Amino acid sequence: MRRYFLLPAVVLLAACSAPDVRNAKTTFQTSRGWSASIDTRADAVMVYGVGKEPGSLENRLASWRDRGYETHFMTGIAWGGYDDYFTGNWDGQWHLDEGQVNVKGDTLWHGKMVPYIVPTENYLSYFKERHVKRVIDAGVDAIFLEEPEFWAEGGYSEAFKREWEEYYGFPWRPQDESPEATYLSNKLKYHLYYRALDECFTYAKEYGRSLGRDIKCYVPTHSLVNYSQWRIVSPEASLASLPCVDGYIAQVWTGTSRVLNYYSGVQKERVFETAFLEYGCMASMTAPTGRRLWFLTDPIEDRARDWDDFKRNYQATFTAQLLYPQIDDYEIMPWPERIYERLYQVRPGSDERSRIPSDYSSMMQVMVNALQKMPKAPSLPCRYSVLMANSLMFQSFPEHQGYSDPSLSGFFGLAMPLLKRGQPVGITHIENLGNKDALKGVDVLLMTYSNMKPMDPEAHRHIADWVKAGGKLLYSASDTDPFQSVKEWWNTGSCSFAAPSDHLFTMLGAGPGAAEGIYRYGKGSLYVLRSDPKDFVLAQNGEARLMEALQSLSGAVPASNRLSLDRGPYRIVAVMDEGTSAEAYTDEGCFVDLYDPELPVYRKIRVEPGSQGLFYDVSKAGKAPRILASASRSYDENRSGRSFSYVCKGPAETFNVTRILLPGRPVEVIAGGVPCDYTWDEGSRTCYLRFPNDPDGVPVEIRW
Repeated sequence: MRRYFLLPAVVLLAACSAPDVRNAKTTFQTSRGWSASIDTRADAVMVYGVGKEPGSLENRLASWRDRGYETHFMTGIAWGGYDDYFTGNWDGQWHLDEGQVNVKGDTLWHGKMVPYIVPTENYLSYFKERHVKRVIDAGVDAIFLEEPEFWAEGGYSEAFKREWEEYYGFPWRPQDESPEATYLSNKLKYHLYYRALDECFTYAKEYGRSLGRDIKCYVPTHSLVNYSQWRIVSPEASLASLPCVDGYIAQVWTGTSRVLNYYSGVQKERVFETAFLEYGCMASMTAPTGRRLWFLTDPIEDRARDWDDFKRNYQATFTAQLLYPQIDDYEIMPWPERIYERLYQVRPGSDERSRIPSDYSSMMQVMVNALQKMPKAPSLPCRYSVLMANSLMFQSFPEHQGYSDPSLSGFFGLAMPLLKRGQPVGITHIENLGNKDALKGVDVLLMTYSNMKPMDPEAHRHIADWVKAGGKLLYSASDTDPFQSVKEWWNTGSCSFAAPSDHLFTMLGAGPGAAEGIYRYGKGSLYVLRSDPKDFVLAQNGEARLMEALQSLSGAVPASNRLSLDRGPYRIVAVMDEGTSAEAYTDEGCFVDLYDPELPVYRKIRVEPGSQGLFYDVSKAGKAPRILASASRSYDENRSGRSFSYVCKGPAETFNVTRILLPGRPVEVIAGGVPCDYTWDEGSRTCYLRFPNDPDGVPVEIRW
């Protein structure tokens, strides 16, 4: 889990980032130049940071270009190697007062001399001149500014106080003073990074145009789910309204998805389920806008664990991303240098540490090479969707008047009971409701204002129009949280509603303070459920009231314990525990197991509750010869007579495993100029090979 540190600080690596523009389906990020051990064979590389040494950026970019990679640039917008700004080397003045500061007066640090930043106009001028301009001059046409983050507790620095007075026109108020001060403080933090990205990306595009170039600009960011859990404020969905933003990277990985949450009164890690909702949050944020989106996974995470833990949870998050078949662009990993070269525990509690085990690296490389060929497919039918708003980040810290939402239970209370019943519950962002496709295909929209608030009244008009046309809306809240009365549009000017829901209920004909029950409006209906959604997960079987309300509104929720999907020849399966059944998923056919480094062939597959599967359906492989799965990337494939040849490339010090469909049993297999051992499976007509990888390429020739 990525966290901030107070002094003394420890330098941390960010666990995320992103790919790009032209033809790059896969990408990764690294702060290093090319080396044999991290040659992942993705389409593109995001070179991280300009570096402190003269020529560092340019040399690193050239080293990857020389190896055939499309090169892009990535750096943090809220933190980074910007000590030349803070220590006065840029303009002769120290700027450490521009770090984010908590109520105790402590600066929130990302690393040594790297505070989380209050993005002042002066800082943005520095950032554009020293970083954005330089990378464009270096020939980069795609810029990724990651993680625009303002900690919810960080509203006490002198720089922030100055920004407050300029934005609101009245003196700063400490955010722990009242719910309204908290809300206003976080709303300003949200605005500051919206402005920061707008200014930096607008500058990048204008400067690029002056050189006759089209600069693409992307935001690698955590999901709204995670930022709300970690008490961080970020612009999120609102950035899609900026013409200078071309898309996002969805930074979801084990570290974000293993945050504890509640279901049926039990608080624990639910990595697959949380990852599924996080990816869904990011996919729905961009879907109505047409912006490009890459999904990130990470074979390890920021916090040191053991290799078995890394592998198990990587598999869970990897499966979750594949269940969104409308997305087929991927950041295959961040920081390959720490994945391939660092030492981690060989087992829980052990003092023994090792580099990545060969079977895990092979399995991982099979998975990331599958992404190169992963096709789009029709999405899973999504009948239910949960409404989210960026203001979900505004109420998380500090708590007021004893009202709390432990572990973001107000959100999970609506989403988790449906997901645990095998429903691929969707996410709808209130900021996107003005788009005509925002609620396309949604039968039931679930919402609450217990943990978020609408930032303008226009969203209610879109919801009312949708209900009138036949939509079914479930509103669940007691409307008693202390943020209901913050000074906002619903209780100022011509509006005098006690709660924002009263404005919506009035539009739907139910009237202010609508009691629990069903209300008809046009062709649709509203169900008011006077319970906060957190109640549905904080108690054992607490979701019973929600299920009863949904049955009254739209019929019984179908019950299952799994999600499964075919994407071309790939079968993706997730079977959940704690669900409606303890049955395993089974199917018969001819399948290669891609989560096993030996790539075994099965006539019957089985996935147990609490686990996931990724299989290649040999019956859909087409004509032989064909590489079905491999821990290396293949080039220069040639089929001639009774032979098949190709060149495969992969990171040094790892093993390539490959399963190939052939017309007949091989009589000779040559890899790297020498005979290669193989095994043959007659039933599937496939051959299994294993030999060391080489980033310069291993020529393979098979005769039958």
